[in-house]
Amino acid sequence: MSIKIRDILLIILLLCSFAANAQFDPAKVCKIENGNLTFRLNTKWTQKEKKEISEMFDLDSTLIARAFKLEPLINVDGEEWKVKKLNPSIIELTKPLVSKEITRNNRMDDVFLLMDKWMNFSGNIVTEAEIYGVNSFSIPNTFVYEKGNDAWFYLPGNKSADKVYLSGTFNNWSTNQDPMKPNNTGWTKDLKLKPGKYAYKFIADGKWIPDPYNKLREKDGAGKYNSVVYCPNHLFELKGYEKAHRVVVTGNFLKWSTRGLSMIKTHEGWKLPIYFRDGTYAYKFIVDDQWIVDPSNKMTKPDSQGNLNSFISIGEPYLFKLEGFTDARKVILTGSFEGWSKNELLMERNENGWQLPYVVPAGNYEYKFIVDGKWMTDPKNPFSTGSGNTENSFIALKANHLFQLNNYSGANNVIVTGSFNGWDKNGYRMKKENGKWIFPIFLKPGKYTYKFIVDGTWILDPENKLFEQNEYNTNNSVLWIEP
Repeated sequence: MSIKIRDILLIILLLCSFAANAQFDPAKVCKIENGNLTFRLNTKWTQKEKKEISEMFDLDSTLIARAFKLEPLINVDGEEWKVKKLNPSIIELTKPLVSKEITRNNRMDDVFLLMDKWMNFSGNIVTEAEIYGVNSFSIPNTFVYEKGNDAWFYLPGNKSADKVYLSGTFNNWSTNQDPMKPNNTGWTKDLKLKPGKYAYKFIADGKWIPDPYNKLREKDGAGKYNSVVYCPNHLFELKGYEKAHRVVVTGNFLKWSTRGLSMIKTHEGWKLPIYFRDGTYAYKFIVDDQWIVDPSNKMTKPDSQGNLNSFISIGEPYLFKLEGFTDARKVILTGSFEGWSKNELLMERNENGWQLPYVVPAGNYEYKFIVDGKWMTDPKNPFSTGSGNTENSFIALKANHLFQLNNYSGANNVIVTGSFNGWDKNGYRMKKENGKWIFPIFLKPGKYTYKFIVDGTWILDPENKLFEQNEYNTNNSVLWIEP
């Protein structure tokens, strides 16, 4: 039997009433967080304890049994549960608190018919990752990552072990999917991994151990630690300067810290493999306290203080365009994604106007063009925020939700506002398309409250059955974005 929304209060009461009597803490077994109903199952439970959990939370015993078999997706009574192994002893069982049936009015089947080419609508969830990551091993070459996504893990020693497995986020913490090969000095494993961050452990004859030579680690949720490794997607290189004592790289990703990231000395100069999430980054090298641009990188631009910086872009660029204005001498792109600089992003002239490819991570951004010193919004973009001189064009890069309002085709102005933009009454201006109002947006996983403002009148979303009381006793619509 699946748990319905009306049972949430009952669950909370159960957590309190059973906490004193159970052999385990129910509050750690069941949680309501980030719009999901989550159960943490312990592989060390006895059959009696599994039965007790099944009865306590009205969970199907078959569902629990299938979860312990690590089936990644389990469908029960039309509801889909996701299964994930967090560590050697904990299995996570998760389903959305709000069923897809309730939120299907937010489907995006028609999005591509409504959006212009410039909207860059992905239709899937993009979670925010760390901006950058650099590996730190006490012994060189215990992890090697090469072009072609070849990752090589090495565990020295453990010669007396019969079997060693590699387990981590890359294989859903499988206990037997990736056996390591023995050699004269230890154990090795080759994997194909895309650039990014991964957590992992070794399993030596059934014993889970973090990488003893990896200095990077994070808590595993069970009082212990996982090792963390980054598969880099960029290599900083500075040739020469063999007599330098210390070379670091710093940039906007480090808030221009003078400590920077220490580079590794090679026979040709200095290098540093690094992982970056998608975006555009300014940087410089500091060679024994002397700041220099990258001599091998032709992409340099001045910052707002006139200093010249090197630039790199990671990921697919978005093409910002301004049609017309072919007689203009200079056009600058500026926006919230780069601090509203007045001179950093010089656009390129083409036969139709101006353009600039620029990599920006998934998110919501405001922007404008500066045409020969005059600030203006994007005349081809119907989405904006603010009013008067503070009105800016709005773009959601890799949007994952579409607000829609039907049956108000006669309205002149519709705004969507909520907890995602501080309830700004001049918030996100919607576009009327085929008789309904739309607004694409990027939202991180979690809960949001919102309303529409139709010609000055605040209303709930008439097609969303979920709402909660506010301080004015007028209620707010509720939206859950799933991870």
